[in-house]
Amino acid sequence: MASGTSRDVLGRGLRVLGRAIREQPRIFAVAVTGSVLFGLMVIASAYVVGGVVGKVVVPAIARGSVAGGTLALAAAALFGISVLRVVGIFGRRLGAGYMQYRLQAAYRRRVTRRYLDLPLAWHHRNATGTLLSNANSDVEAAWYPIAPLPFAVGTLVMLVGAVVSLFLTDWALALVGLAVFPALFALNVVYSRRMAPRQARAQRLRAEVSGIAHESFDGALVVKTMGREAQETERFGARAGELRDALIAVGRLRGVFDPMLETLPSLGTLAVLVVGAVRLRQGAITVTELVSVAFLFTVLAFPVRAIGWVLAELPRSVAGWDRVRRVLDATGEMPYGQTTLDPATPAPATLAFHDVHFGYEPAEAHLPGTEVLGEVTFTVPAGRTVALVGPTGAGKSTIASLAVRLVDPRAGTVTLDGVDVRELTAASLASTVALVAQVPFVFDDTVRANIALDRPGIGDEEVWAALRLAEADGFVAALPDGLDTMVGERGTSLSGGQRQRLTLARALAGRPRLLVLDDATSAVDPRVEAAILAGLRAPADRPSSGPERRQAAPASILVVAYRRATIALADEVIYVEHGRVIARGRHTELLAAVPGYADLVTAYEQAEQEREQTRPYEEVTPLTSGLEVEVDR
Repeated sequence: MASGTSRDVLGRGLRVLGRAIREQPRIFAVAVTGSVLFGLMVIASAYVVGGVVGKVVVPAIARGSVAGGTLALAAAALFGISVLRVVGIFGRRLGAGYMQYRLQAAYRRRVTRRYLDLPLAWHHRNATGTLLSNANSDVEAAWYPIAPLPFAVGTLVMLVGAVVSLFLTDWALALVGLAVFPALFALNVVYSRRMAPRQARAQRLRAEVSGIAHESFDGALVVKTMGREAQETERFGARAGELRDALIAVGRLRGVFDPMLETLPSLGTLAVLVVGAVRLRQGAITVTELVSVAFLFTVLAFPVRAIGWVLAELPRSVAGWDRVRRVLDATGEMPYGQTTLDPATPAPATLAFHDVHFGYEPAEAHLPGTEVLGEVTFTVPAGRTVALVGPTGAGKSTIASLAVRLVDPRAGTVTLDGVDVRELTAASLASTVALVAQVPFVFDDTVRANIALDRPGIGDEEVWAALRLAEADGFVAALPDGLDTMVGERGTSLSGGQRQRLTLARALAGRPRLLVLDDATSAVDPRVEAAILAGLRAPADRPSSGPERRQAAPASILVVAYRRATIALADEVIYVEHGRVIARGRHTELLAAVPGYADLVTAYEQAEQEREQTRPYEEVTPLTSGLEVEVDR
């Protein structure tokens, strides 16, 4: 991994810091100003202390008394310097913290925005746990050195000032400083290079541990029902153990270098005292100067460590930044066009596929891609219902994804009312088309929030209308708090069929002109499903069956269907196999003319009958673990 090499980590780390400074120059200037003020006051305090000792304390000891005015002046000088140091510390810490957290917040937003811009194919190649780590710990690691950075810059200014003051005081003492300060810097560079691969590995393992944890928790139902608790615990424990060992390696190296970094300034102070005593006997310096230089080395020990803190965190910063940049630099986003469909048009939309080809990109560049669809051509006329039928893996869900532009075709076009979907604006596409996917996703929020999604113009009246159309108003009204009922993470307090009807109501609340149902009612009782589809098919100028129970929805419908009753309701059936359209026509026509279609629908019907006998729909008792157990109606 590039970020794990030791040769260029310093240069690359400094470039990351340079980016941070360019993005937040004003805040950085405030922080550095505070740090420089602190550094100058450190130098000043050394010479003030030296002056107090040489000109106040020593004479007072010799005379046996001290002048009150002199003592007051010394106290005022020390107090003034202390106040300015506090101001410097406040400016440095406030600016550094504000800069660090602003950068972390900004890049978390950028990474998340990038996730939403990238196509599903990219997400399929990246584990959810890794993506969570990119947006959280990797962003945090990338900007972690920002906190000590202004302190380190101020320390560099302080070191230059200290060396100049040392030369002005005595050349021999200055040589001691010139020996100690470069040694500290060189030690920090060696430390940074040794730390680079260890920090990179630890950062990578953090993402892997997060990925395994997310996968295990998300698949808790499978883990428990298949009795894989021990194996999953062992798998997680093994990777967590690797992370532990990696962090121990980081701590071990830090434990070796930290004492060395702490000792060097102390050795410098000792050297100053030895050399200074010799120079004092030679009459080259005074007691005041010796005390000032010795005190200067003492107080420099802590600020100089700030440089070490920055250099020590650079490997982790580079590792985190590389992982963040991998997301920000990822390609494959689908830019939207500038064309809009008339939002005031209430008429159903016409969907058309024209010689569409599609294939998924390989996980690795040198591998061939997977061809999924080829020469797919069909139309969903305005106001009509078209059913997609085919065996597993035939490409039905891919067609549904193309219809709502979750992916783009490799060749051919998908059009809405004659306009290529790639030319539409994001807002126009979202207001025209709605997808209800195979697996319903429900947010950990109220029923109302799950359906409205804070979209303008969707109040309680529109929510209830959508619920009625989805045959969900009855069970929602029976919930403890109605629309205000919290449904739990992924809707764990609801049955599978209830979740599906809730997500259908969410789509309908936006009044789409084209509704794409990807096996969206598989967990719903067949009688309820028939009522839903009948309501969706009802003409806009007359209510569907029942005493005004549903509001008719003028929309074209593309439905991925399995049940014979669902298929029979369609105006046309598109039969697909191996990514190709094999036949089209009415359900009865295909039953008579296409043996493969007849065999498939018959098999579906038999499986459905067995399912109805053994697995009743809808009623589910949620458990505290988040799993669900079906019970008899």
